[in-house]
Amino acid sequence: MSFKQQCQEVFDHYVACYRKGDANGCASVFAAQAEMYSPFGPPSIGRQAIEDTHAEWVAEGGEDKKINVSSAGRDGELGWCLAEFSEGTTGEGVSLNVLERQPDGRWLITLCSLNETHP
Repeated sequence: MSFKQQCQEVFDHYVACYRKGDANGCASVFAAQAEMYSPFGPPSIGRQAIEDTHAEWVAEGGEDKKINVSSAGRDGELGWCLAEFSEGTTGEGVSLNVLERQPDGRWLITLCSLNETHP
């Protein structure tokens, strides 16, 4: 399986959790000390802060959330991916993500930068 496909699997899990309103599940794809930067709120540093942010976001809905990994690459235990996201009336954007392979083989996001796209 390509690294791009592995990244898509991470985001498929994230989207499934988001659509169910599961903030803890959303945060589970982030490393314990991950950082998330977003135009939709202040920076979230650490998995608990990321979960708290997602609790607010999923409370607003999210049944239409979609994420598609458009490109990805890796070198050893570190990788990156660019993902396009959309969510109904909330809008569209891209996220740049840095991922690190965990001892159990899973890839977790260590850094996420969300960016809105404007029509």
